[in-house]
Amino acid sequence: MSSFLNFSNYIRKSVQSLSVEVVDAVLHRMQLNIPKWEKEQAVNMYNELLDFFGESLLCEKDEAVPEALVEWSKKNAAMQATAGRNISEIVVRYPPTRDVFNELLTDISLELGLSVKEHAFIIKRINNMLDISLNETFFAFERLSNEFREETQKELAKLSAPIVPVKEGIVVLPLIGEVNDYRAAYIMENVIPKIAEIGVDHVIVDFSGILTINTQVAEYLRQIEDILHLMGMHVITTGLRPELAQTVVNAGMDFSRLEAYATVKQALESIQ
Repeated sequence: MSSFLNFSNYIRKSVQSLSVEVVDAVLHRMQLNIPKWEKEQAVNMYNELLDFFGESLLCEKDEAVPEALVEWSKKNAAMQATAGRNISEIVVRYPPTRDVFNELLTDISLELGLSVKEHAFIIKRINNMLDISLNETFFAFERLSNEFREETQKELAKLSAPIVPVKEGIVVLPLIGEVNDYRAAYIMENVIPKIAEIGVDHVIVDFSGILTINTQVAEYLRQIEDILHLMGMHVITTGLRPELAQTVVNAGMDFSRLEAYATVKQALESIQ
């Protein structure tokens, strides 16, 4: 215990200088040039990590990690996710960081005369903390990426099916881009109710901005038209190119009751 006590006291008395040494060594090995604020943030985090590490050597909690390390890991993940960068840009820093810590702590162990067993315990403890930090970074990045992806899908869904009033009682529903399952479901759950709230008589569903659709999406679109019909609205389809029409046919949609025109202009003229 006296060896660990000496080691703990050494670490805690030299926290600032050791933290700066770790950060500088990692940046040098990776040939990185980061902003001053980011370097200061890393040094502050390692200050708390090393102080916590020094204390942890005197207790039995192998899985304990400082809250600062967890928060720092999450912030790193958030920075990558919000900037649209890959998590690999952070992950690649862990091996050199691990090497720097292992070499630094080995030098201190030799200086203080720790046994091989004691040194092995110390290396295991710091590696455990770094492993937990890496896991927290991954988990936070994955969660944030999923959240951003969902928000992006929602925004794209809104843009892909805007409701465009053109005349009293007439709206155009232009379908834009690639209509996938998510966007088709969004139209069913959000766009159709809004059309009902407006209180229109005619809905022109324009396919001219559609890139591709599959048979499952075509079935969704058939259901959308059926719902509009059941709500008492007159539905007209426009811009249905041959390749899209073929997909609609393959989906089993009945063309016998489909009122279709080449353009929105023609559809408006037919209503007049």
